[in-house]
Amino acid sequence: MIKFVDLFSGCGGLSLGMERAGGELVAAVEKSDMAARTFFHNYVADASDVRVWQQYVQRSLRRQFEGKVVVSELANVLADDGLMERFSEQDLDAVVGGPPCQGFSLAGRRLKDDLRNRLAWEYLDFVERTEPKAVVIENVVGMSQSFVKGEESSFSQLQAALTNIGPGYVVQAVRVNAVHYGAPQFRPRLMLIALRSDVANKLRIQATTGIWKSNFADLAGDIPALAPVPTTLSGRAFTIRDAISDLGGWDATDSGRNGEYLAGLRKAEEAVRPKRRDDATDPPNQTPRRHTDTVVTRFSFYRMMHRNGIDQRLLSQMSYLDLEGQKSMAKRALANVEFPLQLQCSARPAAIRTITSLDELVELGVELVTRKHSQKVLSASEPSRTVVTLPDDYVHPMESRIFTVRELARFQGFPDSFEFLGRETTGAHRRKLEVPQYTQVGNAVSPWQSLAVGRLLSGLLDEYRRPDVRP
Repeated sequence: MIKFVDLFSGCGGLSLGMERAGGELVAAVEKSDMAARTFFHNYVADASDVRVWQQYVQRSLRRQFEGKVVVSELANVLADDGLMERFSEQDLDAVVGGPPCQGFSLAGRRLKDDLRNRLAWEYLDFVERTEPKAVVIENVVGMSQSFVKGEESSFSQLQAALTNIGPGYVVQAVRVNAVHYGAPQFRPRLMLIALRSDVANKLRIQATTGIWKSNFADLAGDIPALAPVPTTLSGRAFTIRDAISDLGGWDATDSGRNGEYLAGLRKAEEAVRPKRRDDATDPPNQTPRRHTDTVVTRFSFYRMMHRNGIDQRLLSQMSYLDLEGQKSMAKRALANVEFPLQLQCSARPAAIRTITSLDELVELGVELVTRKHSQKVLSASEPSRTVVTLPDDYVHPMESRIFTVRELARFQGFPDSFEFLGRETTGAHRRKLEVPQYTQVGNAVSPWQSLAVGRLLSGLLDEYRRPDVRP
């Protein structure tokens, strides 16, 4: 059993893997009440009634600690000596989390105006004061790049800081991709996985230099002692079709390995609080987004280009030309399309527009020109691209719409019993304050990836506790 704390927990992707690996949550700390509500609802108790949840949020931090979800900035937790004493009394096995670290610097304690520095140092302060046996820090791949000439990257500096705080830690840097651990998604992430020095010494474990990069199980080669072991063989990665072909819009005879993938997801349900659902026809969070007729037509146009191997940036590239230039570019790009073809022109399934000539298709392309350059139809036969917080860029391969919250949650590795609460999305002016469902999913650590990390830590700490193991 691993007693762990999840800091900057979001909706709980890291906790799901840790729980599946035999972990016991002591508490999660998350400042967003929207993300924290989803966490509480899935790991603690029913939070579907927003009034009940608001009553919980009004509790003192110490009472929230007893409820296992502390809805607060970490700074407030650190400032409460009594609460920190309660954390320390737990004799924590692990502290895990994904603090914002892109601006981290060893000079960060002096840079009071840099929020990113402050949050990363708060995470390290918590580790220093609780001295857990293991630490996991997750962040984006870009953190390994140096943005100041002659200065080490934020990731390297964070690794050095973690190595030297408190009793000292042996720290392994890894770059792991969720697709290597069972997810139908290419999702590279950086992690620091650390053991307290006395634990590492007893187990005779040392970290390797540089950043270890994951690969498929049959291609991974030598794996450091502090790196999660890949579980997926090359050529056996799950695809978008495998993950969501049971959710509508697909040919029932072409479901791929959908049954196999869902069987794996169901194993995660034991780590999630059971919920009663009167309507069992669809899993929760499977409500398609509403699009305007123009957007539906544009998505259908993208899907036509995808089927024909045409660069889907065509409509954005045309936006920089005058009308005659747009027509010329479109005519060249679309010259090999076969007619007649049918495109959906409204959210109503029966609203089909039949295109009978190249000139007619070119005219439609001119009507649909957009400055958005990143919208792309994802291939059904491949894993998803990295699930992001803004869902508008990825178009469903079989329907002219973006993916639902549930579909993206499937790509991440959340079981269908994991229910996301709060509004689905929010306007741009609110994104700094709110964490709606799509953002909760996009910000989460893939539960497939966190399961591998949880199993790694569970095995190491079980060995550490064996009385016959000598340093």
